[in-house]
Amino acid sequence: MSDHRTETREYVLGTDPVELDRLGVQHRLWGDAAHALWRRAGVQPGMRVLDVGCGPGYASIDLAQLVGHEGRVVGVDESEGFIGELNRRAGVLGLGQLGGRVGDVQSLGDLLGDEGDGFDAAFARWVLCFVPDPAAVIRGVVDRLKPGGRVVLLDYFNYEAMTIAPREPILDEVVGIIAEAWRARGGDPDVMGRMPGVLLDAGLEIEHLGVHQRVARPGEAMWAWPTTFYASFLPRLVETGFLSAELHRAFAAMWERASADPSRFKALPPVWEMVAVKPG
Repeated sequence: MSDHRTETREYVLGTDPVELDRLGVQHRLWGDAAHALWRRAGVQPGMRVLDVGCGPGYASIDLAQLVGHEGRVVGVDESEGFIGELNRRAGVLGLGQLGGRVGDVQSLGDLLGDEGDGFDAAFARWVLCFVPDPAAVIRGVVDRLKPGGRVVLLDYFNYEAMTIAPREPILDEVVGIIAEAWRARGGDPDVMGRMPGVLLDAGLEIEHLGVHQRVARPGEAMWAWPTTFYASFLPRLVETGFLSAELHRAFAAMWERASADPSRFKALPPVWEMVAVKPG
């Protein structure tokens, strides 16, 4: 088993087919929140939108269909495989207004030279919590926004508040290990607590701050969100030395029991949303 202290940095949650499927489930479960936030931010046909940390492009495709062929959506992600998947799906769907770029979202200025400035909006969902320098991401976004353009964020704060009822100490332990793994890779599962200051320092004005606190019950669709996450991510924590195989087996047994018990429910990690505008 490798020692996580000597691991080189990589895509934290992986890019394999299991993770690709998990991201699809996640987008469908949280697509309503994204669409509502896009409406609040005024995203509409004809706009140019930057999807920051787009992954395989589930949100990018929705945005491209929203802005239409007169608009433009550019997705940026560090995973070559995910960007390949985005561009493949865009081609199959005939979305010529959508294109993906491989690169570090902390260096947007180096990636978008031929796209020019003048984006109307930039969207980042569950991205800033994984990067070492969220402020660099925001500065790069602001440089590419036109005056009046908006930054639209969905991400975590108070992540470790998630729990199950009745409480299970093993879940609290594993959630702590997950958060430790993120921080060891340079991320921050409480990143949204810092974002108002980051946005203001970047010269933006905050228009909206809100939170989604959702509950999952066995047998309901939202239960699949944590279930697919544990199936995708916990084996990686075992491989990288954060989580012991014994603790993983015990956790999996607990989760299987809980998943079969209609009396249980889970308080999911709070997902915070922000909209900020670049002054004209």
